[in-house]
Amino acid sequence: MSANRLIYLPLGGAGEIGMNSYVFGYGPKGKERLILVDVGVTFPDMDGSPGVDLILPDVSWLHDKLDRLEAIFITHAHEDHIGALAPLWPELGKKVYARRFTATIGRLKFEEAGLPVDQIVVVEPRPATIEVGPFKVQFVPVSHSIPESSALVIDTPAGRIFHSADFKIDHTPVVGEGWDDARFTDIVAERPVKVMTCDSTNVFSTHAGRSEATLAEPLTELIRSCSGMVVATTFGSNVARLKTLAEAGRAADRTICVLGRSMKRMLSAAEEAAVLSGFPKTVTPEEALEVPRRNLMLLVTGSQGERRAASAQLSRGKYLGLEMKEGDTFLFSSKTIPGNERDVLRVWNAFSEQGVQVIDDQGGRYHVSGHANRPDLEHVHRLILPDMLIPMHGEHRHLAEHVRIATESGIAASVAVNGTMLDLTGDVPVVAEYVETGRIYLDGTAMVGAMDGVIRDRIRMALNGHVTVTLILDETNSPMGEPWVELMGLATTGRGDRPLAETMEADLDQVIGRLGRKVLADDVKLEEEIRRVVRQVSMEEIGKKPEVNVVISRLVAE
Repeated sequence: MSANRLIYLPLGGAGEIGMNSYVFGYGPKGKERLILVDVGVTFPDMDGSPGVDLILPDVSWLHDKLDRLEAIFITHAHEDHIGALAPLWPELGKKVYARRFTATIGRLKFEEAGLPVDQIVVVEPRPATIEVGPFKVQFVPVSHSIPESSALVIDTPAGRIFHSADFKIDHTPVVGEGWDDARFTDIVAERPVKVMTCDSTNVFSTHAGRSEATLAEPLTELIRSCSGMVVATTFGSNVARLKTLAEAGRAADRTICVLGRSMKRMLSAAEEAAVLSGFPKTVTPEEALEVPRRNLMLLVTGSQGERRAASAQLSRGKYLGLEMKEGDTFLFSSKTIPGNERDVLRVWNAFSEQGVQVIDDQGGRYHVSGHANRPDLEHVHRLILPDMLIPMHGEHRHLAEHVRIATESGIAASVAVNGTMLDLTGDVPVVAEYVETGRIYLDGTAMVGAMDGVIRDRIRMALNGHVTVTLILDETNSPMGEPWVELMGLATTGRGDRPLAETMEADLDQVIGRLGRKVLADDVKLEEEIRRVVRQVSMEEIGKKPEVNVVISRLVAE
């Protein structure tokens, strides 16, 4: 067996949908040269990560290997592939390669973070080749729900890797390059593919995917049938959908207004990168106020119910002077990402209370997915003909199903969730080792590790409330008055309508009065006793065991 090995290690995106980040390596065991493909984010929820802004992949495995990390490659500009690049780049510090539109978005993020934009290098699609270490990398255009999405052809001395990234089979995608089978048969004819790492998002969808172009007619018909103002939302990055919606609105004799920073930024970046042209003329929010409602259409951010997005703000009242009224129509031209149902329904119900007609994608009538369905995946398997297939970009159930489909076709396949390093050197994938992976929380401007306890404590406080106890001791370690109790997130009264804080203070005063001098002189033991009493009283009075913070102040004799 060769002294060199070919490895694959997902740090995010395998066993989950979001936070994509994949390592490929080649070289002697433990000394492999490495490349990193995508550095994405996933989004928090109030149940598991309250108050968190973003969740990033934990790239600590790379920290002591940065001298072996050759470069970073970004396949496309969706947040789950590029969103963590700016926050994590200072600790990675490597050149970033991307196509023009993706690089434009990346540079905007770098500018906002005060990072050097020249570290993001614009590359052209295949046959242009980037050579870094033992790797030769080509960007291969694929259709998706964002311009200039690319698969990667990664050539190594051990064989050719085809990394699909996110893709769909769409010959008429409205914006960007259409799918072309010949592009992929040429890749295989040039050099057989040893390993294919493949998108698994829609593996359970058994019907063939549909083109973006099929939406124009039903969207136009829908908008024409509406009597009041029409508001439509989709992913801000889905430039093709925004163009389809805007053109349908114009065909229905409506003036178009775009609301939402991220949506405007994507449209501007698409025009700058020359992937978008012919977008219908738009008006400002101020100009929109002068347009009759029956002739106005708004394109807004917030397809996933995001609280600060334009759609959510419209559901709560006015946004930039514009508001929804009875008889208006709101369209979700998007699919709800699992986990976001509650937020979407909150917006939906708020509009319903206003008398607004809300329409969802209606089983695909007003939305098409950006990911390949099962028949399309099987078609690509036949095109690429890999020796091995490693599914990624999916939850465990998606990966397992994709493996089953591949093995039934005679392709060696393996489930590799985050942290599973595969040795791909031989004829079949072999687990080389398991690497500890996790996630990093962007909490405001601070990076917080999953094991740091910050989010855990926040959850505990949210579930159980918080009590602060202040106790002052004199120079002889004797209490100066009663302890002082403050409550947060707890009922203020207990059994018999007694004030909870006063009950805690009375019980603490009695217990502290009976403590020996050794305990009173020891902060650790004294805090433990106070915490025990507070939780006991709280449990008896209101059935909750709160988080307890104890502040002990000691006077020192001069």
